[in-house]
Amino acid sequence: AKHLTMSPPKMPDLSTSTKHKYVKLGYQYLVNNFLTLLLIPILAYTALELFRMGPEEILNHLNSLNFNLLHILCSSFLIIFVSTVYFMSKPRTIYLVDYSCFKPPVTCRVPFATFMEHSRLNLIDSPKSVEFQMRILERSGLGEETCLPPAIHYIPPTPTMDAARSEAELVIFTAMDDLFKKTGLKPKDIDILIVNCSLFSPTPSLSAMIINKYKLRSNIKSLNLSGMGCSASLISVDVARDLLQVHPNSNAVIVSTEIITPNYYQGKERAMLLPNCLFRMGAAAILLSNRRSDRWRAKYKLCHLVRTHRGAEDKSYYCVYEQEDDESHVGINLNKDLMAIAGEALKSNITTIGPLVLPASEQLLFLTSLIGRKIYNAKWKPYIPDFKMALEHFCIHAGGRAVIDELQKSLQLSAEHVEASRMTLHRFGNTSSSSLWYELSYIEAKGKMKRGDRVWQIAFGSGFKCNSAVWKSNRTIKTPTEGPWSDCIDRYPVFIPEVVKL
Repeated sequence: AKHLTMSPPKMPDLSTSTKHKYVKLGYQYLVNNFLTLLLIPILAYTALELFRMGPEEILNHLNSLNFNLLHILCSSFLIIFVSTVYFMSKPRTIYLVDYSCFKPPVTCRVPFATFMEHSRLNLIDSPKSVEFQMRILERSGLGEETCLPPAIHYIPPTPTMDAARSEAELVIFTAMDDLFKKTGLKPKDIDILIVNCSLFSPTPSLSAMIINKYKLRSNIKSLNLSGMGCSASLISVDVARDLLQVHPNSNAVIVSTEIITPNYYQGKERAMLLPNCLFRMGAAAILLSNRRSDRWRAKYKLCHLVRTHRGAEDKSYYCVYEQEDDESHVGINLNKDLMAIAGEALKSNITTIGPLVLPASEQLLFLTSLIGRKIYNAKWKPYIPDFKMALEHFCIHAGGRAVIDELQKSLQLSAEHVEASRMTLHRFGNTSSSSLWYELSYIEAKGKMKRGDRVWQIAFGSGFKCNSAVWKSNRTIKTPTEGPWSDCIDRYPVFIPEVVKL
């Protein structure tokens, strides 16, 4: 009886939401096409007046104008001079010719059961630490096919220098060989080489290791970046862009990776055990060029790159910190305030990149909101720009489930927009700086990248940094037959439950 007397649930007011939708669409169309709408009446009025005047009257007006040869020559020279200065001072266009991602061998696979069994054996005296890792793994968003290097498979792990070098050679050389095969690039043709790896920085450097392996030229410009965190790949792109601006007719190869072997934490501190559950093997090799001849074969061109650094604040500086625990085990301490700090860094980055990519309608709303909060009421809810109007694809660093959730909420993105990030985390885990390229490869493998599409790469790193880049597709990219997703793309996307009980 109680069930029968219950009132039916209230339906949402669709008329209100529909009206609001059309009002917003009308506003966006009006602001974004303001100049066009302004010019149409002027051109129409001019055409109408010319039609009324007739041919003879138009010729009389033209004959009444006195054209001085000297004035014409001076005006032509000025136009040519200004055009020459403009084109010479214009930054060179940077093209992303192609890239490749390392695909780990199946022998390195670490299913949940294997990971937990090894944790129990390695931490036999600390069952609480094992239980903590199990809870993290259950909620991590990782799948059963992520991989760890061979040295970590031993019980206990054997993180020797030789093992670390072996991992570096495996992931880097495999990615480089694949890049050479894809692009037809010869090792001797490389002008600039940039390698980024945060935690493993041997002597000689990893860039020297590549030069030695492929016998690169003696006058190559090589750099090795370390300690820059998971956003280091975009820092490498920024450095390569600056070098390509001053070196015409050149190319640059970037290698982004993180070597896991020497950085596997063997202690009991919870904040330092977290990276063990998330970080996995990975690497990417990227070919950039400033040559005009490469524009026809390049996949993308670089539109914008914005770097935000909040290291001046102590809480940002210490939120991702390499240190020793009480038992002298070295590891990475992830602070509990990490997500809040990442949110602040993202806001700073959005404030800079927003005006570069957003249409006028969104910029006007954001500016109005900003002025209102500053002048009238600081408690006003800030307006979050709709980046979906300016960008078709999003590659959010697959640092963890919480990172993707937070950015999806902050940027008001749909599940489809963050699909590449979630699936990359599920299939490959957190591969640090190279994760952005696995995500871009996922979008291509799904056949979603069309000519003119823009993709936004967003990454976070220790320090604390938030870096982002916007690329524009030069052509519709065919679904690749090879690559890291070639053998599994048909079964993605997969459903990822909130908790996977182990």
